[in-house]
Amino acid sequence: MLRVTNMADRGVAFTIVVLFALPMLAPSVIGEWESDSWLSNIIGPERLEHGDEFGCHGYEGVNTLDENWVIQACSDYVNGITASSRWGERPISFGIEGDSLDQNTSNSLINAGFEIVGDELSGSSDGIVMMHRNGASLEKGASAKDLLQSIEEDTIVSIYWRARVDDLRIREDKDLISWLEQQNVWLTTWGEWHHHGISGNQANDSITLEGNEVSISLAELDTWNVPGTVRLQFHPEVLSVIDSNGAELDEISDTERNLTVGWRKIDGGMLLTMARGSTVTVTLGNTPESVDSSPTSTFNGLHHSVTIVGHHTTNLFQWSSDFQESDLRFTWLLERPKSEAVGWALPFLAAAVLIAVPVSVYFVLSSDYKEPES
Repeated sequence: MLRVTNMADRGVAFTIVVLFALPMLAPSVIGEWESDSWLSNIIGPERLEHGDEFGCHGYEGVNTLDENWVIQACSDYVNGITASSRWGERPISFGIEGDSLDQNTSNSLINAGFEIVGDELSGSSDGIVMMHRNGASLEKGASAKDLLQSIEEDTIVSIYWRARVDDLRIREDKDLISWLEQQNVWLTTWGEWHHHGISGNQANDSITLEGNEVSISLAELDTWNVPGTVRLQFHPEVLSVIDSNGAELDEISDTERNLTVGWRKIDGGMLLTMARGSTVTVTLGNTPESVDSSPTSTFNGLHHSVTIVGHHTTNLFQWSSDFQESDLRFTWLLERPKSEAVGWALPFLAAAVLIAVPVSVYFVLSSDYKEPES
């Protein structure tokens, strides 16, 4: 047992206590924010090529509705690491937890270039498209196959997915995933679905008929350049479908579930999906009396659309590892991960303790061997 014999010994003992107590009292600095390296290495490029979308979910542990600064910060974070989609560079989809969107948050989203917000918000906001979680979850025990079997035509289904909550790994419903992969639906993302609709409407407004030739034009945008689909109805047969570069457009199979440029013959006409920044000329076997047209919400005449929305995606590898071979398309809402907060004085205190403790013990033990004064 340590024996304190005089004032000097008491001072040494007090110093030891303080040295051990300081690490517990030292304030924590604000943790630096980390970057998910998987976004730019291997997994991220693979998911982009696959057709996924990278949106935003803010900063880990920060409430977006209370701290609007994370909206622009998250956009800069994603934009500095990866393209958001094969159709556009910057992110346009944002996930917010809450029941409503206040005006300040809505303004911050629009100013940062976001166009889509989801997925349990109610109400509406000018300049913002609301996406809703209407397909339950991929989590085992929380999925809803019955719900997915009763989806309305030409709608998009958003299915929730989160791979981890703290240290808890969430198990996915493999049977539901297998079933989804076999459905004849358009596999897409929030941003792709939204801009496909915009492109289809604009293409439909540009259709002209001259003789036996139907021309459709679709200009490029400053934002995402997603192809659009129009339904053309006429009686003559199709002789050729040529783009503005003089190239013949490919015919699309009726089983194609991923957005691509091309055309498909249907009863009484055709479905045409064309790229932004192009003009397509359809040459018919003879001059039709008229050509009726309409934009289509869903690609390739499929019944409806499906996307899996990856919430709070702080580690793309963990969130996507079970879907490397899957045909499903994901809208990844990226959340910048936080690093562990570290006390600023801890490294110095550790070194001080390593030096001070042996020295203090030496003086205390030395004092024990001193003869008491008479």
